[in-house]
Amino acid sequence: LLYGFSNKYNYQIKRLKLSFPNLPEAFRGMKMVHISDIHSGSFQNKKAVDHGIDMILQEKPDLIVFTGDLVNDRASEMEEYKSVFARLSAPMGVYSTLGNHDYGDYVSWPTREEKATNLEALKKIHADMGWRLLMNEHVAFERGGQKMALLGIENWGAKGRFPKYGKMDLAYQGTEQIPFKILLSHDPSHWDAQIRTEYADIDLMLSGHTHGMQFGLENPYFKWSPVQWMYKQWAGLYEEGKQKLYVNRGFGFIGYPGRVGILPEITVIELQG
Repeated sequence: LLYGFSNKYNYQIKRLKLSFPNLPEAFRGMKMVHISDIHSGSFQNKKAVDHGIDMILQEKPDLIVFTGDLVNDRASEMEEYKSVFARLSAPMGVYSTLGNHDYGDYVSWPTREEKATNLEALKKIHADMGWRLLMNEHVAFERGGQKMALLGIENWGAKGRFPKYGKMDLAYQGTEQIPFKILLSHDPSHWDAQIRTEYADIDLMLSGHTHGMQFGLENPYFKWSPVQWMYKQWAGLYEEGKQKLYVNRGFGFIGYPGRVGILPEITVIELQG
């Protein structure tokens, strides 16, 4: 476990080329960076985090997406790191969603108003950083008359202890005629529980949440973590029929201040036809 302390900022780039026959030609070759689970309240080394941002920018992605858990509990955790993450930019923009930790549900707030104020402050931080926070909504990108949709929903987990803030029907509305769709949804259990059964035309879902438990074994041929007993899809790529799910192992950490075997991740995805 002491060894793991040195790994908490040891960012690993995972590269994927994902093929979709229905991807419009105008978007073939598009490069996207996916990060998740920043948990800024756990950080203790601004220089190390800044290096992680450098690694992302060196990829020169067309699009950057973040799938929730910016903080552990409170918006104020981002005070020291807002300027760091505001450095992220891409030609198609930076888009984000909320995770279970972003709502302040794990804090005993003196009043409901204070909890609501905290959430509004967190939303403003996304905007101040230049991130477009998707709250049960979508955006459509168009190139040469061809379209793709990016949907983002609030946290929606199949496990009973997580409130279902996400409203997929609202995010989906208006995308019916768009031939290619990517969904940002923090909790990977959402895929089996709703996306595969009710939204068969979501081509790619991007998630985080599990952190790979920050503990396990992984090499190019094998991966294992105790978290797999709680989450069927917990790290990496999963495919069912024409649909794909990618679960990011997390940029940050919470609880145990380190990582053993399952290292912090920056995902670089190239879309292909």
